Amino acid sequence: MNFDLFTVLGFAAGTVTSIGLIPQLIRGYRTKKLHDVSYWMPLVLASGMLLWLLYGFFRNDITIIVANSFGVSCNVLLITMKKWYSTRGGN
Repeated sequence: MNFDLFTVLGFAAGTVTSIGLIPQLIRGYRTKKLHDVSYWMPLVLASGMLLWLLYGFFRNDITIIVANSFGVSCNVLLITMKKWYSTRGGN
């Protein structure tokens, strides 16, 4: 894999964008309460990131693939946590 300046920039952008959900995931895990998080926000983000992921596969662009794989995973985890905690009385 060739790590030129654009690849490094792509990984940096993907990292910053993808870690944006981590504070919400940590807060939700600690409090077991996600009632103030809409289902729509992570659903829309996951859908968009899934499209970017497909685009990355078609372009064979590892930066797009890695960043959006992580982002989709975080959004799916957030949706799962919200559903899990709401059925267990946390929300």
